[in-house]
Amino acid sequence: MIKDSPNPPSDSTAFHTAAHQEINHYLNPPEKPEPFAQEQGLFTVREGLDVETLLVNASEDLASVQALASHLAFEIDGIPRSVALGICRMPEGIQLLVDSVVAQNETVNQR
Repeated sequence: MIKDSPNPPSDSTAFHTAAHQEINHYLNPPEKPEPFAQEQGLFTVREGLDVETLLVNASEDLASVQALASHLAFEIDGIPRSVALGICRMPEGIQLLVDSVVAQNETVNQR
């Protein structure tokens, strides 16, 4: 009968070392995990971005929210439609504010 493993087995110290490292990683976590800073949220903004870049991205995000809400508003009827239309109006107002700031920023940069 042919054996699948050599007799005696080959040197398995590397395998055992790797196995112990993995076991220790999962079964023996560090005593104190990294502290979570309270001021950190789910998302962060990379430092050093100029105002125009931030405003343009905010404007594009608002336009996307507006498109989603508009699409939803015209797919439903009744009171939910009124709610969706109300949600549509909020990004429109915010979009106007952001567009105004972008325009003011462009005139300041052109001077």
